[in-house]
Amino acid sequence: MRLRPATAQDAPRVAALLRTSKETAMPWLAVVHTPAEDLAWVASVLLVRHTTTVAEDGDDVVGVLATSPGWVDQLYVDPDHQGRGVGRALLERAKAGSAGDLQLWTFARNARARAFYEGAGFTAEEETDGTGNEEREPDVRYRWRAGSSVAG
Repeated sequence: MRLRPATAQDAPRVAALLRTSKETAMPWLAVVHTPAEDLAWVASVLLVRHTTTVAEDGDDVVGVLATSPGWVDQLYVDPDHQGRGVGRALLERAKAGSAGDLQLWTFARNARARAFYEGAGFTAEEETDGTGNEEREPDVRYRWRAGSSVAG
C-alpha cells in the first residue's frame, strides 16, 4: 500500500469508494445524492478545497482521507481492505500533517468507526440529533489532542 496526494483523475474512483463504503458500513444511512452528484462533489469540492490523500493497493484506490485545518473531513476505506491498516495509516497522515488538535464527525450509530477513532486517541466531545447534517442522522464530534500519549 502507498499513500499519495489525490489528483483530479482520481475523482471517479474516490466517488465510487465513498458510496461503496457508506453502503456497506452504514446500510441504514439515508442516500441523499446520486452517483453523478457524488462525482461532481468529489471533483469540484473534495479534491479542490481539501487536502486529499488516497491509499493505493496496486492500481486500486482503497482508502481516502480529506482534511482541512484542524479537521478530518472524510476518511473512508474500501470494505474489502478494512482491518488491514489502511485507515490507521491515513489517520496517522492526518495527525502528522496537523498543526494541532484534530476534530471529526462520525454518525452515532457507526459503532465500528467510533471504536476505531477512540482506539486512535480521539474522545467524543459533542453529540447531536442530526438536524445539522444532510442525512438527518445523529452524529458525534470527536477530538484528538496533539501531544496525546495514544500513538494511533
